[in-house]
Amino acid sequence: MEEIKLKVSNIEKSFPGVKALDNINFSVRRGTVHVLCGENGAGKSTLMKIINGVYKPDAGSIEIDGEVVDIKNPIQARHHGISMIFQELNYIPEMTVEESLFVGRLPVGKFGKVDWKTIRQKTIELLEQEHLPYSPTTLIKDLSVSDIQMLEILKAISWKSDIVIMDEPTSAITDKEVALLFEKIDKLKSNNVSIIYISHKMDEIFKIADDITVLRDGTVVDTRKKEDITIDEVITLMVGRELSSEYPKEIIQTGAPVLEVEGLTSPGNFEDISFNLHDGEIVGFAGLMGAGRTEIMRAVFGLDSFTEGVIKKDGKVVDNSTVEKSINNGVVMLSEDRRRYGIIPVRGVRENVSLANLRKFFYKARLHTREEITEVQDICSQMNVKTPTLETSIDSLSGGNQQKVVLAKWMINDPDVMIMDEPTRGIDIGAKYEIYKLMTSFVKKNKAIIMVSSELPELIGMCDRIYVMSKGVLQGCLTRDEFSQETIMKMATGVMKKEESLK
Repeated sequence: MEEIKLKVSNIEKSFPGVKALDNINFSVRRGTVHVLCGENGAGKSTLMKIINGVYKPDAGSIEIDGEVVDIKNPIQARHHGISMIFQELNYIPEMTVEESLFVGRLPVGKFGKVDWKTIRQKTIELLEQEHLPYSPTTLIKDLSVSDIQMLEILKAISWKSDIVIMDEPTSAITDKEVALLFEKIDKLKSNNVSIIYISHKMDEIFKIADDITVLRDGTVVDTRKKEDITIDEVITLMVGRELSSEYPKEIIQTGAPVLEVEGLTSPGNFEDISFNLHDGEIVGFAGLMGAGRTEIMRAVFGLDSFTEGVIKKDGKVVDNSTVEKSINNGVVMLSEDRRRYGIIPVRGVRENVSLANLRKFFYKARLHTREEITEVQDICSQMNVKTPTLETSIDSLSGGNQQKVVLAKWMINDPDVMIMDEPTRGIDIGAKYEIYKLMTSFVKKNKAIIMVSSELPELIGMCDRIYVMSKGVLQGCLTRDEFSQETIMKMATGVMKKEESLK
């Protein structure tokens, strides 16, 4: 009989207005990767937070190596050999890399003083060991989302735990970094480390899984070995229904240009960028991490400045130099880092949704709360946001539901152009399908979307045209009949440039 490293029995957990986990039984074999699947809100992260001591279960027990343990907090979890990479990046922007890696376990020397020399030495060793090109003194706020994710992975692994929980570890890293992570997982397995891996990416799941458990609505639906289940079966178990098509794309008659960017330049970020967007269109931006896609979108939205170029809206030059001006001009942006730029964690769903459109509800010297609640409730229903109440703190929602709230915030603003930077990052396949349908409904109203994504199948499935970037330069624009992952990758790596005028 194979040895069970971790076993949870009859776990239950409720929050005000919702039962998150109902009689969960789940076990992980020693030295294996056990993948946990389910839609956002299915209870995956809640279960992992119970195992890691962040939440205390209402009922049930946890066993490690056959012994029942009482894990009251993450510090106790680490003493029991458990470490966790959280779905939501938890970092302090003003900390340095070395401070972030050793926070909570700073070594001290004589007289209780922090031993910074040892911290520096160990940080350099860890970074070199994982081939990460950062300085120990670099501030976290100066790193990209991808860099921060790699540091979080490094931090969790560096605890030398017997059980490592990875909640969406590849949601913000490049394909090359994913390959490095999978190599690290293989090494951990060979050292008898057990890994609980949460992901919505089916190709990843079937590359690394030994066992697969599917959760739906807070209950375990099924557990099988990888070789005993197919991708289609996993999806059906997750959503409780069959999806007619992964990408519900509709070809819509496009109209006049709604947004035109000409010669946009920001030295060191991007150079001489020109593109256009017609109403009724979903236009994609592809490229490797660091190609300049996000930087361009931030400049168009007024978050960052640019030195040259103009932005036109409906054929007229507009001033989008600030976010407020951009919103007033009908251009909004869904950021790739929702926790840092998209939500206010300490506020409720209602306030987060209405935040960018308070002028609509504030008149005659007061906030018309009833009108605000009605509209927020309506848009949240359309978005299928799962929340106990509108006053529920947004940071208590799953990552996918937080993303829906951010999208609702902009939808209620009724913009003409929506820039969506990694809109489905960390979202399950059912929620992705819902967002794709909302995107299609949006452009049907003579509106337009710019979609930045690192997932090529997503761009190919949903876009009318795709601009490809490499090292801050546009390599060309592809139409639907020209789409292929191979062509896009060749352009993104600079191997090939489409020799024709940008469309």
